[in-house]
Parts: sequence; C-alpha cells; structure tokens
Amino acid sequence: MKVTTKKNEQVANMVFASIYPHYWNRLEKHGRTKEEFHQVIEWFTGYDEKKLQELIDKKVTYKTFFQKAKIHPNAHMIKGVVCGYRIEEIEDEFEVYKQCRQMEKLIDELAKGRKMEKILRA
Repeated sequence: MKVTTKKNEQVANMVFASIYPHYWNRLEKHGRTKEEFHQVIEWFTGYDEKKLQELIDKKVTYKTFFQKAKIHPNAHMIKGVVCGYRIEEIEDEFEVYKQCRQMEKLIDELAKGRKMEKILRA
C-alpha cells in the first residue's frame, strides 16, 4: 500500500498519549513487562521513562513526539509489514508515518516474544 499525504498528516496529528495505553495493553496480554516496553521505546527514540511520561502528560502529537526524538542509528534495520505497509518502501517524505510504523513493528516483535537482542537490532 502507498502512504498518502493525508494519511501521514492523520498519523502526525494523533496524540501519542491516546495510543500508548493500547500498545501497553497488547504487550501486557502477552506477558511482557512495562520495563521491556519502555526499553524498546527508549532504544528507538532516546526517551527515558521520565521524558516519556512528560510527553504523555503534555499530550504531544506523533509529529512532536518524533521531532523531539533521537531516532536510533540502526532504525533503518527495522523492516517488514505493519498494517499492510512495508516499512522499507515508505517514502522518506512521510517520515512521521514511517517512524510510527517502525515503532509499531518493534512493539509487534516484543508482543510476539522475540528476543530483546533481536528487537534492538544488536
């Protein structure tokens, strides 16, 4: 599937705090810990738990969330399909959408029981 400007803007304007609980519920159902969840987010974005909570409290959009992030240099190694979109085929002009899907891919891998070393592209 192709990402459109409209789709990119929709995701960019979503509030991260409204999606965070959905990620956590999914992981919790699969027996993962909040520490593992936050470790994955910190690896990808550079946000420690304190900064993450601050962004949640401020109800920042995905656009702001990713603009302020220090995306890991190995993020380009995150590949695969999420919600029908092949991550490596998402054009660079849709950076927020791509980063959102990369983070979701990491969360999917965590939920499916993949080893942390592989999730963190070690």
